[in-house]
Amino acid sequence: MTLWEKAVAELIDIVEWTDDSSDTLVWRFPRYENEIKQGAQLIVRQAQIALLVNKGEIADTFTAGQHRLTTSNLPLLSTLMGWKYGFHSPFKAEVYFINTRNFTNLKWGTKNPVTLRDPEFGPVRLRSFGTYVVRVSDPVRFIREIVGTGGHFTLGEVAEQLRNLIVTRFSDMLAESKIPVLDLAANYNELSEYLTAKIAPEFMAYGLELTKLLVENISLPLEVEEALDKRSSMGIVGNLDNYLKFQSANALEAAARNPGGDASAGIGMGMGFAMASQLGKMVTPAQSAPDSPAPPPLPDAGGSYYVGKDGKQAGPFNQQTIGEYIRKGTIGRETLLWKEGMSNWASAVEFSEFAPLLQATPPPLPK
Repeated sequence: MTLWEKAVAELIDIVEWTDDSSDTLVWRFPRYENEIKQGAQLIVRQAQIALLVNKGEIADTFTAGQHRLTTSNLPLLSTLMGWKYGFHSPFKAEVYFINTRNFTNLKWGTKNPVTLRDPEFGPVRLRSFGTYVVRVSDPVRFIREIVGTGGHFTLGEVAEQLRNLIVTRFSDMLAESKIPVLDLAANYNELSEYLTAKIAPEFMAYGLELTKLLVENISLPLEVEEALDKRSSMGIVGNLDNYLKFQSANALEAAARNPGGDASAGIGMGMGFAMASQLGKMVTPAQSAPDSPAPPPLPDAGGSYYVGKDGKQAGPFNQQTIGEYIRKGTIGRETLLWKEGMSNWASAVEFSEFAPLLQATPPPLPK
């Protein structure tokens, strides 16, 4: 150090903190033996507050601006140090800078599921997460309650305690609210506001202000969500019997578009016939009340018929159903039919009851 630098050091003393971090809450000005010259310049930047501490006791507080440290603006420190007539020599004091800006996008979430009783699903386990915003609003209390004598205090040193506090109060609030699981998403704003109001006084006890808290998501366990998705799918499908009938009708229609196709088409038609027959047996008892008398069967519309095509047998079907298949082209003139009382299968054209329909249906195109 040159002679000029030594002279400047004796004449000028600047106490300041240029924060280059993103998570520092409190920083103590480093000075050998805490010695500060009389008339030193204290520079406090925006979103900062400076505290002077003498022997562990907080004295004077300075807000944003440039301050010249003299007896006139250090009344508490002057009293603590017993300066009755002012001072002209260096004095000793610790200078703490407190960051008072808002720390945003801080995360909170439940480490373990919260178990509660839902009126619709019974006992369920819920997880939740969100964000919150916090700032130092009472530097003196924050120094006394949290920081102590540490020279560098970061947000990470207190964030875990704050998260635990939020999760505990949130779990209690969620259980007491008795809001059904399916209605929670519609109440995120209300839950956030209520939780903020409930926790804010506890944060204030540490000298912190909870300026914003958001509940972003409340979710069920994965296996429960999958079961709920299946339940939703069944609700969209609606009546299962009607759905199966619809699927069977589609299969029959596809087979009707290719009456002269390969064996797979015949197999498909046979399966369609079988499904329709089984559905006819399933739907009737399902739709009648167990305690009400069953209605008498409908009169037989022309007897029971069996259909044979591509080596596959399907049925029985009444005369009206066979007529519908003939109109659609699923059953042609040469399609084999059999009904009770016949010794052998016969072509559909040989049945007098179906002859008018088959004559109105053009024969298949020549190959």
